[in-house]
This record gives sequence, structure tokens and C-alpha cells, in this order.
Amino acid sequence: MKQVKCECGHVNPHGTILCESCGKPVEDVSSKNLLDMRYEGSARRSQTYNKTIIDKIWNFFSSVKVGVWLIVITLIASALGTIYPQEMYIPPTVSASEHYANEYGWTGQLYYELGFHDLYGSWWYMILIASIGISLVICSLDRVIPLHRALKQQNPKKHPNFLKRQRLVSITKDWTEDDYNKVKAALKKRRYHIFEENGNILAEKGRFSRWGPYVNHIGLIIFLIGAMLRFVPGLYVDEVLWLREGETKVVPGTDGQYYLKNDRFAVEMYNKNESKDVFQDAIDRVGDGSVVKNYQADVTLYERKGEIVHGAEPELEKIKDYEIRVNQPLKHEKYALYQVDYKLNEFSAMSFNLVNKESNESFGSLKVDLHNPQKNYDLGNGYRVELASYFPDFYFDSDGNPNTKTRIPNNPAFVFKMVSPTKPEGEVAFVAIRENLEPLGDNEYKMAFAGVETKNVTGLTVRKDLTLWILGVGGAIFMIGVIQGMYWNHRRLWIQRIDNEIWLAGHTNKNWYGLRNELNKALSDTSFVELEDQVQQEKEHVKEV
Repeated sequence: MKQVKCECGHVNPHGTILCESCGKPVEDVSSKNLLDMRYEGSARRSQTYNKTIIDKIWNFFSSVKVGVWLIVITLIASALGTIYPQEMYIPPTVSASEHYANEYGWTGQLYYELGFHDLYGSWWYMILIASIGISLVICSLDRVIPLHRALKQQNPKKHPNFLKRQRLVSITKDWTEDDYNKVKAALKKRRYHIFEENGNILAEKGRFSRWGPYVNHIGLIIFLIGAMLRFVPGLYVDEVLWLREGETKVVPGTDGQYYLKNDRFAVEMYNKNESKDVFQDAIDRVGDGSVVKNYQADVTLYERKGEIVHGAEPELEKIKDYEIRVNQPLKHEKYALYQVDYKLNEFSAMSFNLVNKESNESFGSLKVDLHNPQKNYDLGNGYRVELASYFPDFYFDSDGNPNTKTRIPNNPAFVFKMVSPTKPEGEVAFVAIRENLEPLGDNEYKMAFAGVETKNVTGLTVRKDLTLWILGVGGAIFMIGVIQGMYWNHRRLWIQRIDNEIWLAGHTNKNWYGLRNELNKALSDTSFVELEDQVQQEKEHVKEV
């Protein structure tokens, strides 16, 4: 693209609106409208080149409207992701497709099919976040580079057309050199930087505020990078671990390195006679001992030694015992385990007796581990029981068939096949809580309930966050940019000698009223004519007409 040479001798890039040196409009010189001072009239790449595919991509992402729409679409998608719980918060023992369909009906099924169940980890949500980041980078580069170049090349001497088409303008015919010096002193007192060339002055302050929006962008970009790094394995973990008493499980997110055993879980209550000034009113008001004093899981943390061998028990080395309480997590390395939930007296095992219905004689007993049931139970003397079907959380589905909601034994039910010397082909019984059915006709034997074992369960949240400092840095930089651009503004005053007259022109990126008052106070002890707001004058003229 060809460059444009101004009459002052400066060569401007193609697309420049105002000469970077003298400020003369490159086109539309005869116009009397106020100058467009955005980016100091410098050429922006997005408004100059539009030939190659790279130009078109650059121009697309450099649009502020595109950036705003990307943010709006991302916000809408994020809101839709809160309609139902995300997959990480549903019971771990049930598949996502079944859970959303069973719990929320056809809307839940649609929610799952559209991928909203794992929204924040989905590929298209990541593309939206990445697109916002790309838009921020291109928008910033498209504007900050020409703005920096223009502000760096400011000259005290400007073209008369540049001065008279500023918003704040005044022309003084009768003046003295003493007035000139008084203005310089007054401006310096107000912390303006004075640049002087051949009797022409540029007074400037607050230039750093122009970089506020771009500091914002840098902070947002860093923040988005931190958010996207949360999906890199090993950098961020936020998972739930349900652990029954006596059970040892691998800690989620540790790649099998750490294991945790729940030695005991207990809920401790305040009693009415216990003196506790802080909670005494609540204890007296409830009065039934239901005010919780402590949730506590006594655990043991282990570390795996050696490599993982599939099918073999891992060799574990004890690290430490710990008492996890609310707001007192177990911390090790970069991991923290918080007490967040619990379940008391969950069914662990059920015992049954094989009984002759007529004589009520027992021919043996068996115990079913509700978390790892056996298929066959040999009772001896030709008696055995087969576990044909097991439904941990029993219910009848829409077709009237027995099914299970979850893999957690909240409402266990069993289909037993009872084999005896008199019934070698076996008899079938359906056994659930307070139910003992014979679906294939009258049986000679039945499975009689003999007892139940329960265990307490603790719910722990496993957290590891190596991105938090990145998010903090991004947020801090963003706030610095907000303060930088909000509480300061870029103010300039050009004082120029033209044909024995003093021309004054003022410009700011915001708060014109404040700039005019400040500059007119600096002129108050001189014979210089006060600056007038051309926009305000035009409004008053329209009202008079």
C-alpha cells in the first residue's frame, strides 16, 4: 500500500486520517467539523488492508462488536450450564445419560445430548473462550500500535486546521510575552509536561491513562489463560470422594499416587447441659440435641510405592493420620481434602436365612456385601443360593420392570434362586425391604431377612489449583487498568503563534468540562482569551434558532 507524504514532509502510512507530525487532515481539508481524534487519526491495520484471508480474519476479530457478541454468547452458554447440575456433581455411580433422563425427563435428556452436562469442559466452550482471547489480542494490537506511534511523535507545532477543529479553541490578538510565561508557569504548577519548539508549546499530562483499556485487555488475557489451564491435566482438580468407614480408595486427580482410608466418621452434637456461650441460645431453642458440634472423618493417607500392576493390590506406604473437620482440610503436597458432606448409617451388608416355609426350619444363612456381592452362596448339604439380579437403589421403571436409580444401596432388592435337594432346578424369590415375592409361583423355601449392617460415609472434596496465582495476577492487572483509565484522563493544550496571534486548542479523551475549567484557571491571570467549547456553542445556537 502506498504511503502518503504530508506538506510538512512527514511520510504517513496508508490509511492515516491525520498527519502523525503536524495533525493536518489527509483528506477533507475544507471541512469545519471537529476532528476524529480516536487513536490520533493513525492508520489501523483493520481499516487499511482487506485482501488476503489473514486480513479478513484480522478484521473480523478486531471488531469490538464481534468481541461483545462473543462475550454475550459465552455468558448465555454459561447461564444455560447452570440449569441442571454439571456432570461432576451427579452421583459418581450412575451414568450421565441415565441420570439426566431419570431425574429431569426429556429436558434432562436434551440437556445431555446438547453437551450442557459437561459445558465448561466441552470443546465448543473452549473455542468460545479462546475466541474471546484472540479478539482481545487482535483488538489491542490493532489499536495500541498506531496509538503508541502517534503519541510518541507529538510535536508542539500543529497545522492551523488541526487547531481550529479541536473542541476547545480560543484566539488571542493582544498578548504579551509576560502572559506567555505566566501560562507556562501555571501549567507547570498543575503538573503539565511542557514541550516547547520555536515559541510553540504542547502542555500534556495523564498520557498513561490512555493505556488503561489495553492494560485491562492484558489482565483479561492472563485471566483467560489461567481459566483454560484448568483443563490441563495435573493443574486443577476439583472432585468428590465418597469414602465408607473401613474403605480405602485412590484419591481422585492424583493418577493413583495417593490413597485414603476412612477409619471412622462421626457427627458430634451439643447437649443441653453443655456450656457454650456462643451457641447456648441455639441449644436452648432446639432443646433436642440436634445442634451439630463437629463433623469429623478420621483418615489415613497412603502413597503408592512402585508401578501400577493391573489386577494386583497396590503396595501402600503410610504417610500420616489426620482428623478432617469442616474448614480444617487435610493438606499434602498441592492437594487439600475438605469435609463437605456425609451420610450416616448407609446399608453395608444384609443377612438372610434359607427357611422352609412350612416347617420354618433354617438350612443356612448368608451375608450379601451390598457393594461387592457374590454370585453364589454355598450353604452345605446340597443347599445353595444364587444371586440372579441385584438392584442397589430399586424402583420399577415405566415398563413395570425392576431397575436401579444409582449404584448406592439406598433401597436394595434381590432376585434369589434357591437350590435344594428337593428342588434341584431351583426356586425364584424377589426380596426387597418389607417385600418377599414369588414371581414364578408358590415356593417351598423363602429367604428370610436376618439382619443388616450399616456404615457411615464421608463426602470429601479433593482440590488442587496451580492456576489460582495466574487468575490473581490477571485480576489484579485488570483492576489496575480500570483504575488507570477511570480516574485519570489524557489532557493536552497546544499554544501556537500564528500571524502575531496566540491560538490555543485543548483536547482530552474524556471530562471536557474539567479540562476547560482547569485550563481557563491557568489563563485567568493573563490576557489570553478563555477556551470555548465549540460543541456547547453549537447546542446553544440550535436552541436559539
